[in-house]
Amino acid sequence: MMALWLECRQLWRLRALLAVLVRRELAARVAGSAGGLLWVWLPPLLTVAAYYLVFDVVFGMRLGAGAPTSRVGTYLIVGMLAWMAFADAVQRGMTSLLDAGGLLQKNPLPPGLFPARTVLASGLVFAPLLLALVPLYAGSHHFASGVWAVLPLLALQGLLAFLLAFLLAILAAALRDVVQVVGVLLSLGVYLSPVLFPVTLFPERWRWVLWLNPMTAPVLGLQSALLEGRWPVPSVWWVLAIWLGLLAAALALALARSRDQLVDWL
Repeated sequence: MMALWLECRQLWRLRALLAVLVRRELAARVAGSAGGLLWVWLPPLLTVAAYYLVFDVVFGMRLGAGAPTSRVGTYLIVGMLAWMAFADAVQRGMTSLLDAGGLLQKNPLPPGLFPARTVLASGLVFAPLLLALVPLYAGSHHFASGVWAVLPLLALQGLLAFLLAFLLAILAAALRDVVQVVGVLLSLGVYLSPVLFPVTLFPERWRWVLWLNPMTAPVLGLQSALLEGRWPVPSVWWVLAIWLGLLAAALALALARSRDQLVDWL
């Protein structure tokens, strides 16, 4: 884990530069548009509005017993916002080293700066939307204390996205096919998570498959905190810790193995 520790120390030492890169990343996403950040927030906001309008208002669909809420649209909003934040961070972070190849060849910068830049930028886009759900959903559980679990859950989801994006960025530098494969997996992964349906609707003998998706634990935790005002069950935190540990170990190994070849791959 020494390679990962050294990388994190360098990121902390260059935190001022990282903040500048994050600002430039956000500026680049809205460059040339009069609407600015509105065009960054508008797609997820329209998605959320469509879920609420179609499933809760027009069709009035309801979930069965065992679901954290009875309203389908209200349920979908939490999971889909969390999934969109994760997918955006991972996809952009995965290609961040490829995009910065010329810069890394000319400057001895730590490679972690670039996936960290994209993940933090995505977090600044989606975190306010998820936090805005706190007062909107608080009425259903009278602002129960468990809603504060949203803060550590968002932080851990950001760390999860960074570790995975950094690992995939190194693999993509070595083999460009990784980008296409991960794109397909992200498209399919939403169906193997409790984003579109409660865990109770998934066949019981196959529920273990859902835990192979790194976003299952964060989504379950956010649903519990936002929809019910309950602190997530211990299994959510344990699974998150296991995923973070596995990704950290894999990233440390990838950093150690690729240190001398990474710039050449780019």
